[in-house]
Amino acid sequence: MYSSTQICAFKGSSAKINCTYIYPSRINDNDTEIEETFWFTKGPNNDPVNLRTDSEYSGRVQYHCDKNGCTLTITDLRESDSAEYKFRFITNDPGGKYTGSPGVTLTVTDAPKSSSVSVSPSGEIVEGSSVILTCSSDANPAAKYTWYKKNVNPDLQPLSKEPQLVFSSIQSSDSGEYYFTAENQLGKRTSEYIFIDVKYAPKTSSVSVSPSDEIVEGSSVTLTCSSDANPAAKYTWYKENQTLLQGPEGIYHFTSISSEDRGIYHCKSENQYGENSTSLFINVQYAPKLPSVSVSPSGEIVEGSSVTLTCSSDANPAANYTWYKENEDSPKASGEIFTITDVRPEHSGNYYCEAQNRRGHHNSTLYLTPYLLSVGLNF
Repeated sequence: MYSSTQICAFKGSSAKINCTYIYPSRINDNDTEIEETFWFTKGPNNDPVNLRTDSEYSGRVQYHCDKNGCTLTITDLRESDSAEYKFRFITNDPGGKYTGSPGVTLTVTDAPKSSSVSVSPSGEIVEGSSVILTCSSDANPAAKYTWYKKNVNPDLQPLSKEPQLVFSSIQSSDSGEYYFTAENQLGKRTSEYIFIDVKYAPKTSSVSVSPSDEIVEGSSVTLTCSSDANPAAKYTWYKENQTLLQGPEGIYHFTSISSEDRGIYHCKSENQYGENSTSLFINVQYAPKLPSVSVSPSGEIVEGSSVTLTCSSDANPAANYTWYKENEDSPKASGEIFTITDVRPEHSGNYYCEAQNRRGHHNSTLYLTPYLLSVGLNF
């Protein structure tokens, strides 16, 4: 008979299974002698396999037997050792084979171990797709699982308490490292991290200009384009339909910007998953260019008639105009147009127009004579 029919032990520990027996009586007067004793788990009842000869138990089995019983000791227990163990003794009596029944059931238990994670799909993970993380762990009894994301407080609501963590439509914000815990009543194990790298097209591009305040002709200016993308975006700068730059940096540099560079610039960011574009207006400020002057009427000027002088200049910001007569301190007029309503000989002389803004000024001179007009430029 067995001292217990159910034994539970930890993996790696040792287990002892005890059996006691009474010699069977014989009809004649000869003594009954035990010729062989052994423990077994395998083989039909009529031909069991002695644990001492079973390769799976090699070096791990010991018998301690006397005439009243036998103790089986199994060391370095493995989960595969979970089985029903029976004791048999064989006597010198013909047909004297005796086996205890039903036997002793040994259950080897262990805390979770050998955790692993699989990812489906196994290739690239694209934003918006369905992704499933599946965890597993060798444990007996079976483990319960809890999913977490690295750098997120684990005391907060866990991501899942199921063997699978399911993303029905994964987002770029879901990129990161994930792990799980496997736990049963014998212990708890934390898995290695698994990195989820979500690929996505460039998000809304952003552009900036340096310096960020007013841009003055002749200064150094840098345009920068950036976009959140995975993999990193490649950038193309355009002005109108002209390609200015292509490359991974998204930076376009003017060493000495000019008035002709004023305009709208476009940046396109793209990777294999899509593209995005945005624009930027560059307003280059500059001093007035050489003014141009005109007179109306353009032919002979008759004494007593009216004459109109007009001045214009390319400038940013727009220029203010002032008219002067040579050798006179006070301006004759302001604005682009200067009109003399009753031309007299004393109106003859050099007139000049000054175009001015906060970036500088420029003059143009005109010589006016009744009956004759000549125009000259003075720098």
